[in-house]
Amino acid sequence: MAFGLIIIGDEILSGKRRDQHFPKVVELLAERGLQLGWAEYLGDDPARITATLQRTFASGDIVFSCGGIGATPDDHTRQCAAAALGRPLVLHAEGKKNIQERIRETTPDADLNSAENLHRLKMAEFPQGAELIPNPYNRIAGFTVGTHHFVPGFPVMAWPMLAWVLDTHYSHLFNQVARAEKAFIVYEAAESALTPLMEQIEAAHPLVKVFSLPSVGDANTRRHIELGVKGDPAQVASAYEQMRTGLASVGADYQPL
Repeated sequence: MAFGLIIIGDEILSGKRRDQHFPKVVELLAERGLQLGWAEYLGDDPARITATLQRTFASGDIVFSCGGIGATPDDHTRQCAAAALGRPLVLHAEGKKNIQERIRETTPDADLNSAENLHRLKMAEFPQGAELIPNPYNRIAGFTVGTHHFVPGFPVMAWPMLAWVLDTHYSHLFNQVARAEKAFIVYEAAESALTPLMEQIEAAHPLVKVFSLPSVGDANTRRHIELGVKGDPAQVASAYEQMRTGLASVGADYQPL
């Protein structure tokens, strides 16, 4: 079971808005000793959203979906989640109550049966069997179905809602897997020349991944590679020493990061 992230909205793909969810979700997970397994960006295309959710529901992964749960014509996520599951959209009683309470808070003499306010109740229509994700910003809830959790696209709402989901549903997974990471900066080296060393380290340490992040450098920094190991702390220590020895043996210009 992996943690996945789906970010929905034409405005992200067109560049009108810059995604902020990816780094924040990585941060929220890391604070709890977890990590993101995958992420996907989707536009406001109902067929593509439905197909993606059909695949991710079948995967068993824990999935966060940000965006598209409003009630305007370009919001499709609620409908697509229902279609992907083969369930009807139904008005959630508590979700309806929350929206009406929010209307009363902002406009005490509002007519709850006006066309505008009845339309707002669309935001409480979720796939049958869904549970609410409380929204501390304005009470208009997100929803959970199985291991999929749907929140608005607005960071001020989405981020506390995602934190609530993690702390409420997945605290038993926090900090279960110890991880460590150590790296060197290797100057003026070709990745191809270092690949045999990387392969040797991974072969000797099955609980470690080797990573290589090359940089062309700039006016202040020479061309270099951030070369490191991450994974099981005990194996990371041994793999890091093997990497140091290997770099020294080929006369590499390197320094610990």
